Amino acid sequence: MPAQDSGRGDGGPGGEGPGEGEGRTPKKPRSFWKELPLLIGIALVLALLIKTFLVQAFSIPSDSMQDTLQRGDRVLVDKLTPWFGAEPQRGEVVVFHDPGGWLDGEPTPNPNAAQKFLSFIGLMPSAEEKDLIKRVIAVGGDTVECKKGGPVTVNGKTLKEPYIFPGDSACDDMPFGPIKVPKGRIWVMGDHRQNSLDSRYHQELTGGGTVSTDEVVGRAFTIAWPLNRIDWLGVPDTFDQPGLSAMGTAAPAAVGLAGAVPMVLWRRRKLVQAQVKAETPAAKG
Repeated sequence: MPAQDSGRGDGGPGGEGPGEGEGRTPKKPRSFWKELPLLIGIALVLALLIKTFLVQAFSIPSDSMQDTLQRGDRVLVDKLTPWFGAEPQRGEVVVFHDPGGWLDGEPTPNPNAAQKFLSFIGLMPSAEEKDLIKRVIAVGGDTVECKKGGPVTVNGKTLKEPYIFPGDSACDDMPFGPIKVPKGRIWVMGDHRQNSLDSRYHQELTGGGTVSTDEVVGRAFTIAWPLNRIDWLGVPDTFDQPGLSAMGTAAPAAVGLAGAVPMVLWRRRKLVQAQVKAETPAAKG
């Protein structure tokens, strides 16, 4: 007697292979709590990379940059451009490591473990590092000077400084110069001139008060906190005036010389050719 069809596939024609008609149980996704450590790890790595190579937060510890920056402000510092060889420019507000002796006697904060960790990954401003923040007034090759009762001059050009703290003079508390800034170094000053121990006060140290560009962490480009003080930190117009650059006076002469040399050589060649022609006997017919 023929066997009755049981309704189960036997692998024959028209039938299904073993287990094929039953479908596979979908893989159960990981729970959020199992994924959370991985997400936190990725976030920490990204934060550390950003802090190391791109942007870092810094807290303003003093009044030396008033009114541009207030004590307690948080600024973001661009650390990327120095990696491409960019040098600090006049007028920029920069953060730099203590060149040596500038912060002697200043108390160093003692943060707790959590603050140290958050500072390390860049989620909190650096607390332990001895860093300073000032405005770049002159760069390598510049001559900077300020006499009592007068303005700051760079390469003979007067700086109109609207960013100076109201009521302060340009340098009456510490006149200086003229000082030639060495290559690879900068001259920095605080905006609150009568409350800033800047380049003027460290001329007896190595570098004569100037700061090596190697010590510069980066340019402060924005105030990020508190919310009511969020603002960009641009370069004042006084640093855009014509002829401020030390190269400015030399450039026209250099360009003129470069243009004159080919003309002199061309004229000399013509004179020589004319002299040779005059001395050569005329051909007989």
